[in-house]
Amino acid sequence: MGSLGGVTERMEDYLRIIYEIERHKGYVRVKDISLKLGVKPSSVVEMLEKLNKEGLVEYEKYKGIRLTQKGREVAELVEKRFSYIKGFLEILLVPEEVALKDAHVLEHSLHPETIKQIIMFVEFINFYRDRQHSIVSWLKKFEKFCMRRKEHTSSLGR
Repeated sequence: MGSLGGVTERMEDYLRIIYEIERHKGYVRVKDISLKLGVKPSSVVEMLEKLNKEGLVEYEKYKGIRLTQKGREVAELVEKRFSYIKGFLEILLVPEEVALKDAHVLEHSLHPETIKQIIMFVEFINFYRDRQHSIVSWLKKFEKFCMRRKEHTSSLGR
């Protein structure tokens, strides 16, 4: 559903990780991807060969890995989608570590129209949050509401 034409979910995950590592370190190695995804280096090499064949990365054994222009465009879209879904979950006060895990699941399972609406909602919230608009008081009220609910449910032994 959330997949970009012809690029599998797994390919998207690899492209996003390559993009992330490249931004932070300036270069990417098989070992970096392997550690980040928790997979064997041989699995990484296998996927890199597929991504190379699809024109999404430039990869030669024992050399660095680089995203092609097409690969970078896909990775940026995937990163944006992931980041907005995570931001949406954080607006709902989902703890960061949970939002991170759930965003990985949701980015692949939500319909593109739902993702567009989440992006617009997060942009709307951020636009008004930055302007000290009433949205800030609304978000604080939501936070207090959640805290009261948690206290109430914990007092019931749940």
